[in-house]
Amino acid sequence: MTQAQRIAIVTGANRGIGLEVVRQLAHKGMTVILGSRDLEKGTAAAAKLADEGLQVIPRHLNVTDPDSIAQLATQVEQEFGRLDVLVNNAGILYDTWQQASNANLDTVQEAIATNTFGPWRMCKAFVPLLRRSQQGRIVNVSSEAGSLTSMGGTAPAYSVSKTALNAFTRTLAAELKGSGILVNSICPGWVATDMGGAGGRPVEDGAASIVWGVMLPDNGPTGGFFRDGKPLPW
Repeated sequence: MTQAQRIAIVTGANRGIGLEVVRQLAHKGMTVILGSRDLEKGTAAAAKLADEGLQVIPRHLNVTDPDSIAQLATQVEQEFGRLDVLVNNAGILYDTWQQASNANLDTVQEAIATNTFGPWRMCKAFVPLLRRSQQGRIVNVSSEAGSLTSMGGTAPAYSVSKTALNAFTRTLAAELKGSGILVNSICPGWVATDMGGAGGRPVEDGAASIVWGVMLPDNGPTGGFFRDGKPLPW
């Protein structure tokens, strides 16, 4: 299968790392579905990429809404009959103002709803379509903040949600082993975005770390945790 034949979805993709991942995948010739909670913003972002001659399709997608996910799955099946790449990028709430002992559990629940259950819902909906691909790839955009090895006392909601996402990556990868679908968690690093703030590395570099997971060969790793193609400790 050529890259031009591959169909990809990137969630939370109207800005930041997600938008740059869309750009890089589209530059490789893929048809990329740009998922955005705000379709107007997603359409505006996709239009700029279309001006560069890239195949980008904006779609409304709220990863906390099962109906929104189901609607997109139906659209993808009807239009393409399969999915080749799923990048679970949508993420929220880097809650540096909280500590575990006094965290607002509503905030924790909100983080988990997007950062953990969002990718889980997406995989439940799209694994059947990924099974129809010759080169299925799932990249769960995680963070070293979710590493038990190096975890500190900051951002408890975000950290716990990403640790749980890593556990989901492991279990799904084990389930799908031998199916041709590779499933990995990728940390883009500290990137200068609206969430990451100033001082991080260029968004292009963070996105490239994610794209590496998309472009793995058929004999590439699955069930791993990586940044810039190198394993991270769980």
